Amino acid sequence: MPQIISLGEALIDFVSLQTGVEVKDAPGFLRAAGGAPANLAAALGKLGVDVGFVGKVGDDPFGHFLQETLASNGVDTSQLLFEKSARTALAFVSLRSDGERSFSFYRHPSADMLLNPKEIDENYLGSARIFHFGSISLISEPSRSATLKAIEYATRHDLVVSYDPNLRLNLWENAEQARREIEKTLPLAHIVKVNEEELAFLTDTEDLLEGSNRLRQAGPLMVVVTLGKDGCFFSDKRGRLKVDGVKVEAIDTTGAGDAFAAAMLWKLLDCLREGEGLEQVPLEKMRGILGLANKAGAITTTRKGAIPALPTLTQLED
Repeated sequence: MPQIISLGEALIDFVSLQTGVEVKDAPGFLRAAGGAPANLAAALGKLGVDVGFVGKVGDDPFGHFLQETLASNGVDTSQLLFEKSARTALAFVSLRSDGERSFSFYRHPSADMLLNPKEIDENYLGSARIFHFGSISLISEPSRSATLKAIEYATRHDLVVSYDPNLRLNLWENAEQARREIEKTLPLAHIVKVNEEELAFLTDTEDLLEGSNRLRQAGPLMVVVTLGKDGCFFSDKRGRLKVDGVKVEAIDTTGAGDAFAAAMLWKLLDCLREGEGLEQVPLEKMRGILGLANKAGAITTTRKGAIPALPTLTQLED
């Protein structure tokens, strides 16, 4: 049974073949499996972790492509459901010259939004050690209630809960709704990973330490802020760490944060197996874990697409 379970959206990223253009001006697109929770599951599978994915896709060619892609990357897809009444979500992605992205989503509604609380298997979740989720599945019903039900089961079975808000404001009704719903779920997580923009959005400060402290005051034990090429910032009640990044020539940052989170959870799972609680992991050991996570994120930026670019265990070790 999976040791880490990720829940949320799986979708198709159509990534512009030309860098530095808007979606409307792109001459063509590269199809790639995507969706942050699915990316994270695939990243863990490529690292050899027993991982499962919970979600819903359309009973269409894209949905079956996603299932095949996840399975081929070592992900248990027994809880990936096919929906006949809605299509698989699509995202068209344009890349700036620096590798950063803008998105245009097609999900009105998409199948992932229709995941139902009754479709969440408590026994499946209860077998794991870590549960991961994002905020996209919290935007509308019934996926919001399904996500909360999964968190309830994870908490009941003493899983470590990991949360990546993965802010996409153009999917929410407005910024206030996004902030309100994300803030509601912060107390339910033990680990929260955000980037600098998400930290500023949620805490009204760009100061890494102050912002991290404000997030931890909501309940999480650990806060990790990814800083792109500059690495990451870590904070818990014992102290803080700044871990330098790895310099690479970034082509596409899609999936880099997911690769980072996957590598971090992979090594934290080892700590849990060794009997170390989250607050018992020595800070210097945490520095090594975050350094490895930085490498995973950096490798992912060197190729287009998310899942195809995620590092294997061999690539990460090399």
